[in-house]
Order: sequence, then structure tokens, then C-alpha cells
Amino acid sequence: MSQHRAFHEAPMPLFGSPADPDEVQALSPLPNGRPPSYIRDHRRRLRTRFLEGGAQAMPDYELLELVLFRAIPRMDVKPLARALLDAFGDFNRVISAPVSRLMQIDGVGEAVVTELKIVEAAAHRLARAKVMHRPVLSSWDALVDYCHTAMAHRETEQFRVLYLDRKNVLIADEAQASGTVDHVPVYPREVVKRALELNASALILVHNHPSGDPTPSEADIALTNQIMDAVQVLGIVLHDHLIVGKSRELSFRGAGYI
Repeated sequence: MSQHRAFHEAPMPLFGSPADPDEVQALSPLPNGRPPSYIRDHRRRLRTRFLEGGAQAMPDYELLELVLFRAIPRMDVKPLARALLDAFGDFNRVISAPVSRLMQIDGVGEAVVTELKIVEAAAHRLARAKVMHRPVLSSWDALVDYCHTAMAHRETEQFRVLYLDRKNVLIADEAQASGTVDHVPVYPREVVKRALELNASALILVHNHPSGDPTPSEADIALTNQIMDAVQVLGIVLHDHLIVGKSRELSFRGAGYI
């Protein structure tokens, strides 16, 4: 279904009775190909507010509109922004949502998905640049921010291993495995094998809990102990195991598990 067609077919009461013209359901472009003046004015106001006040001056649906402007240049994107937020919850979960789920939303096509995934990739790359090839233990907050950006809004569990050199500089960040909403298969021997290939001297384990609660399970604790026992034999240090929740993270070392 094309984006324009999806907007025309959506009933106007979908988001309630609009209080101002900007809330009106998408209209067809004018004959000259330009969008109606109220759409142009609304977009201009949002861009100005963003440039003057930054993202903190804007609610999620307006920030999402700014992203959608590029994908849908001549239509009112506010209804689509709100539909995406209704479906996924907040801005971060929208941009990190799986493509297959995004495509289920009326009005979302390849252009919208592309813009959302560009934003997601940019956020990951910026966060990653703050930690790669730098001493991890002296930039711990940046590392936690990176892990949160990369994993907090995933809908399934992912297990990553951060490999460090003798100076605790991050030399590799690799996804070891992905799983379901509450389980991810991890094999300690594969972690050890990769550490030897990279000549790593230390590790940090990271995985997410899609439930949002970073409290470790018995399986999490058992796996951590297995990996710690395996790497210690080779003189490799396990610095920590981070569990990433929706709004906070848990450090195994900080919580006394290791």
C-alpha cells in the first residue's frame, strides 16, 4: 500500500477531533505540487523550534514528524507520527522497531523505514565512536550509554561481548547471539575462542532484557560464572556483565554478583 493511498483511506476520527488545522488528516497536494499552506507553515515552525531549542524543546511526536518530513514531503505527517507512537510507545522504540513491524503501520513504506533506520544507525554510530579504541574503564558512563542506545529498545534478547586489550581499550564489540523475548543461546567456548582470535586480555559481557527489568535470572548468573571460569584459565579478565533494561542498567560487579 502506498503512503498517499494509506492516508486517504484512513478515517478522519482516527486521532479524535482536531483542535487546529495542523491536526487535519492529510490532504492532496495543490495542483502546482506544493503542499497546502498550513502544512508548509507547520513544518517551518517545527524546524525553527528545533534549531532554536534543540530536541529537548520538542515532544516525541514532533521530533518524529521532523524525521518523517523527508520521507513524505507533501503530506501532513502528524497522524502517522502519532500512529507510530501509539504502536511502539516512544521515539526510541519507533526508530529501533523491526522493519517488518514498521511496515504493518498504515502509511509506512520504504521511504519512511529508510529515514527511521538512518536515524537509528546515526545514533548507534555516534555512541559507538565515544567508546571504540578508548580505555573503557575510564569512560564507563559513555560505555553504558552506548550499550543502552544499542540494546535497550530491542524486542528480543541479544548477547554482546566487548573485547579489550591489555590497556582496557575496546578493540571489538560483537553480537554473539540473538534470541527470543526472554532467552538467548550463548556458548562459553565460542566466547573464549573469539577472545583468543582477537588476542583480547579482558571482556565485558552485555545483554538486554526486553521486559525492561535488568534483574539477572538464575540462568544469567550461571552463564556469567561459566564464562568467568573459562576465561580465567587463560588469564583473561571478565570485568563485568551488564544487563540493559528499558530505563536502567545493572552491573554484575556493582551488584556483587562477581
